[in-house]
Amino acid sequence: MPASEETGSGPVIHDHRRIDPVTGQVRGKHAASKPAGTTGAGRPAPPQSAPEVPEAAAWSASGEDQPADHEERDTGETREAPEEVPEMVTAQAVKGGPQAADLAAQLAERTADVQRLQAEYANYRKRVDRDRAAVREQAVVTTLTGLLPVLDAIDQAREHGELSGGFKSVADSLQAALGRLGLVTYGEKGEPFDPKIHEALTSSYSTDVTEDTCVEILQPGYMVGDRILRPARVAVAAPATGPDGSSNEPDWDAAEDGD
Repeated sequence: MPASEETGSGPVIHDHRRIDPVTGQVRGKHAASKPAGTTGAGRPAPPQSAPEVPEAAAWSASGEDQPADHEERDTGETREAPEEVPEMVTAQAVKGGPQAADLAAQLAERTADVQRLQAEYANYRKRVDRDRAAVREQAVVTTLTGLLPVLDAIDQAREHGELSGGFKSVADSLQAALGRLGLVTYGEKGEPFDPKIHEALTSSYSTDVTEDTCVEILQPGYMVGDRILRPARVAVAAPATGPDGSSNEPDWDAAEDGD
């Protein structure tokens, strides 16, 4: 316990506590014997503002136990910790707020734009492929049409037995190359006459046919795909008698008598 002495100037109080209650620091051996509130040989100490002491150090200096809930020490009220902000607050607000309709409208608009661009690109590719095929076919047709007279000369030489030796090899190679480009030769003796693909140069009547028939191929026809480069030039024979047995041949004597 602190001891007190009376002097001429008043009572002097000696503080023998080892821990300074103001600073929380451990006092030295000589500091404990000095009167409280003095400096040096009992001179009053100038007033000083008390330094801020950590709360834990102040409780240690006073020798008392620090309360478990130090937040209740001064006011007796419990301070609640700040509530944690839940995750995705913004997303939840947008989900149920008016911005959700705007976002949905923007998403639908962007999706429609992408789908429209995709459809336009698909149509563009189809159009380009179709145009490329048409240009290629036209180029092939133009080239093959220019070579038809050469093929006619080769056929004539083959009919007369003049296609032999190295010339025959060149002719066979040329015809094979043209075949790879899509050139097809048609026109056979005895096939029905079709004005769409045949060109009749001569006409006659025959009892051996029941319909208009190509009895001779004067020049073969050529085609590429469905395009006719040149129709087959043929001699056509028509039936001599009709379905009722009557003759289809014209009566030239009756025609002369009428004149």
